[in-house]
Amino acid sequence: MATFVDDVVLHLRAGNGGNGCVSVRREKFKPLGGPDGGNGGKGGDIVLVSDPQVTTLLSYHRGPHRTAENGGFGMGDNREGHNGADTELPVPVGTVVKDVDGSILADLDEPGIRFVVAPGGVGGLGNAALASQKRKAPGFALLGTRGWQGDVRLELKTVADVALVGYPSAGKSSLIAALSAAKPKIADYPFTTLHPNLGVVQAGSMRFTVADVPGLIEGASEGRGLGLEFLRHVERCAALVHVLDCATLEPQRDPITDLEVILGELAAYPVPEGETPLLERPQLIALNKTDVPDGTDLAAMVRPELEQRGYRVFEVSAVSRAGLRELSFAMAEIVEAARLERLAQPEAPRIVMRPRPVDEAPFTITVEGGTHGNVYRVRGEKPERWVEQTDFQNDEAVGYLADRLAKIGIEEGLFKAGAVAGATVVIGGEDGIVFDWEPTLTSTAELVTSPRGLDERISGGARATRAERREAYFERMDAKAAAREELARERAAGIWRDDEGFEVRRDRGATTPDGDAGEADTEESQS
Repeated sequence: MATFVDDVVLHLRAGNGGNGCVSVRREKFKPLGGPDGGNGGKGGDIVLVSDPQVTTLLSYHRGPHRTAENGGFGMGDNREGHNGADTELPVPVGTVVKDVDGSILADLDEPGIRFVVAPGGVGGLGNAALASQKRKAPGFALLGTRGWQGDVRLELKTVADVALVGYPSAGKSSLIAALSAAKPKIADYPFTTLHPNLGVVQAGSMRFTVADVPGLIEGASEGRGLGLEFLRHVERCAALVHVLDCATLEPQRDPITDLEVILGELAAYPVPEGETPLLERPQLIALNKTDVPDGTDLAAMVRPELEQRGYRVFEVSAVSRAGLRELSFAMAEIVEAARLERLAQPEAPRIVMRPRPVDEAPFTITVEGGTHGNVYRVRGEKPERWVEQTDFQNDEAVGYLADRLAKIGIEEGLFKAGAVAGATVVIGGEDGIVFDWEPTLTSTAELVTSPRGLDERISGGARATRAERREAYFERMDAKAAAREELARERAAGIWRDDEGFEVRRDRGATTPDGDAGEADTEESQS
């Protein structure tokens, strides 16, 4: 079972923002007290935190799917939804965050750095926040936006001052165990070390860290052995210590040959841009296992040649601890010089957050050729967020979206791009919203007098003129008069004799059928 992992892929999903609420206050003597819908809550973020107490990415190897809490929905009585809780992921110091394309997003090389890798969604506004002098009682609210969702890659690069490199079974793990309090796995077979081991070394008043990396063999750059993947842990080291085995029993191997192979493999490792190549960094030679009689003789034979090449050579033994003090002080000298050089370097430029220029367009319009004509694609942070927040089942919300888009100049931009009425407009990327553009959907929200939830500009309602209303009134009156005449003719013809719906009125001075003067009965329809 794996106990150390230095490369994982995380599948992240930040919290979604909560939807705003549509509500109207109602109480005694105030049946319509105005809008009181609250705003939705913000979705939770996913934050990476560099923690010196964490040494491996093993927990994310076993559980790569991480999510954050969604924001709560807004409620009536101006109650806002709760904000989703953030999810903090502690990672080792030295973790590099990359996207799926391999671009570096952040380098957490110091303790306590916080990086929001997946921001949560924005909560939607309720109708109380959308009310204005021109729109006093909105019948809609904005929806919450989705939180960021995707994959990121975490690569651990151990932060150490000195790295021990060499062939497998050269005694690197035994050496770091003798120099520090580290307790790495030590055995008498190759590739015992499968992951870097860190140890803290105290040399006088200087304290520094030493990393023991897995062994290198010839052809490691081509994938033999454990390859060169683990050499990322050497990138941050100020110095390299070549641990050469002076008591090896393998044929065709000696310290000089081992050194040549190791140098060739280190030269094949590409360091990031701006970093010093591995072979140009300070290097020391540690001739290990000199407690063996044959090892002492071999060390004495190869030492002059190594010194002639310009290396500082130390004969050491992890068993008898001979030469370890001199080696530790030599490493401390290099580390101290590297730290002083780092302090002398100018500080990294501070990141200054500046607002965008006022005249900068918040969107871009791209004309794309399609099967049925040109497609005008609108991209921009604001338009895409506004479209995502719009409830397209509500005509008033769609009209509000049209007003917002017109205010930032999308109508003018489409005209300049050559769009005509009925042109296909897409706001967003591949999953964007498709519109059939109608230039009449512009602002003039102050003229909207339709009921809540409706917009006459979309429903197609038109206000009749005075002459049209007069003509319609006369047509209704003529139709009523014709209906009354028709009823009277039918009754006179004896088609029906039911008096229901008619009133009997007596005319004074009329003669009754009996010849008496009085009030004659007449019937008149009430309709």
